[in-house]
Formats: sequence, C-alpha cells, structure tokens
Amino acid sequence: MEAIEKPGSDAENGRRARGIDRVVHILDYLYRQGRPLRVNEIAKGIGAPRSTVYEIADHLLQEQMLEVFDDEGRVFLGRRLYFYGLAYTERFDLTREAGKHLKTLTEKTGETSQLCVMQGNKYAVIMMDHGVRHFKISSNVGETIALPWTASGRLLVSHLTDGEILKLIPEEDFILPDGRPLPTTKFLAEVRAAGDVGFFSCDTIVDSYTHCFAAAVINEKRECVATLCLVVPREDAYRRFDALKAALTGEAEALSDVLRGGHSALA
Repeated sequence: MEAIEKPGSDAENGRRARGIDRVVHILDYLYRQGRPLRVNEIAKGIGAPRSTVYEIADHLLQEQMLEVFDDEGRVFLGRRLYFYGLAYTERFDLTREAGKHLKTLTEKTGETSQLCVMQGNKYAVIMMDHGVRHFKISSNVGETIALPWTASGRLLVSHLTDGEILKLIPEEDFILPDGRPLPTTKFLAEVRAAGDVGFFSCDTIVDSYTHCFAAAVINEKRECVATLCLVVPREDAYRRFDALKAALTGEAEALSDVLRGGHSALA
C-alpha cells in the first residue's frame, strides 16, 4: 500500500524548497538580463518547465514582485522589490555609510568612485559617485564580472583559504577576456599580497586604456566585505598614483572604522 505523505514531511519540504529556488532563479535571471522578458523566455533561460514558471510568475505578479511592462506580456522586477531595496539601504550600515565616503573620494580626486562587493562568486558595483570626466570608463551598477578580472576581486576573497577560493570561483572565470588563461597560482599570490596591505591596483583587464585602484573595506571580523574603487585613464593613473592611492585608502579605512563601531558622521 502506497504511503500517504503527511504535512511537513521531507518530500513536502523538498518541494517547497524547490519552489523557493524557482522564485529566486526567476528574479535573479530578470535582474541579470536587465530587461523585461516573456515568461517562456525566462523558463528557457533558467531551464525550468514553462508551466511551473507561468504559475510562479502569476503569483509574483499578484504580489507586485513582478510587473507586466508591455502589451506582449513581458514582465520585469516589480515595485515591491524596489521597496525592499529601499529598506535594505536604510538599515544596512555599509551602503548607508558608504555614500558619504564615495562623495568625499570623488571630490578629492575628480574621478568616479565606486563601492564594490562580491555577489555570489562574481564582482559587482553597487554604488557609484560620478566624477567630472565626460566619458564613461567604469562598470555599470549591478553588472557582474568575474572576480579574477578585477583589482577588487583580489581583496574580496582575501579572507578565504586558497582551497575555498578555488572552490568558489568557476574555472572558466580564470580565462581572461582576450582568451589568455590566468594561472591560479599567480592569482592566489596576488590575493595574499593584496590582503596583507588592503590595496591592489592593476591595468584594467577588460579594456586597454584604464587602470583600476581598489582598497579594502574591513568589518569587525577582519573580513573584506567591500572595496572602494577608482577607474582612471592609465596615463593619469601612473602620473597621480600616490595621490589617488592615498585618497582611496584613506576613505576605505574611514569606512572600515565606522563598520567596526567607530564614529559615524551620519549619526
């Protein structure tokens, strides 16, 4: 005789967990694509049954976590998520405090400053204060990039062991944009050197004309939870290196002090 599933059984809990995973996958896929999509496009993109994705999308639309954006039924992230984001920035000390330091850094250097974090196993810019240059040389807010391609990547994983780093970062992320492999031994050595001083800079790997500076933002556990960054044309970066580094590391240290319980000018 077939067993009857009881509420709260492992099977039921497993289905519920898979349903939650689908919700996360749908929202994350829309976020990464950055544009409204048809539901069947989402289903194909996340490799899920269309019927399942249609059912979940309908619930998310009812809860305003998704919204329909055109007559063809394309959907995108909804206003309820916007309100969640506002609540996050109001309560999370890092983003609340970082704005002041980004503004000061831009005023000191004239360059666009960024707050960068690790998002999953990638790097992402989450806040930016624009400098005086008339052309764009920095990543977009929310855009994810392979950690080994960035100066910040060396700092953001510096609190992990070598084994944890290699387990975290996909093998394909060690292939640079021009197709050259980045030896993991070289990357790990740069991680350790960067972690020791809380700073790393390099010519930007994704283009041929900028130099990236990154300084660690350290929490009370001595972990690098974010970086402050400057992306500067190479000629200017080489000429102003010491001044740019001093301004950047000074603001990163000040923000780190706030996170570790020091005084906040916003208090």
